[in-house]
Amino acid sequence: MKILIAILLCSFILTAQAQEYEHGEIKQSTSGDIQVWNANSTQWSDAETFWLNFEKTNEGNSWGRSTKYPNYDDVNEFDTIIIELEQGACLMQFYHARWRRANDVQRWNDNFNEYGSCPYVFD
Repeated sequence: MKILIAILLCSFILTAQAQEYEHGEIKQSTSGDIQVWNANSTQWSDAETFWLNFEKTNEGNSWGRSTKYPNYDDVNEFDTIIIELEQGACLMQFYHARWRRANDVQRWNDNFNEYGSCPYVFD
């Protein structure tokens, strides 16, 4: 009986902790790196791991990582690509006939638009 109560208590604590954060919420770690909450896996990860996990569950195709966008006629709604610029990477999503920052489509945390190359993808 004590084991059952302990298991239920642990489950309650984990559920309560998971509900404290919104999917895509960003925090800065003690080392200065950003961490992103993934509600699907109920854990913190770096931004690029968060993006890769999103690509796995996204309904569109992933075009991987590149410095160039794929041919316009080959992409479909919700396709994704991680664009590499000298400033870093940014997850892009094809939405309403054009490439957009995935955060502008998914509306995770506004700070994603300041991460990596996201502020520069339209320059």
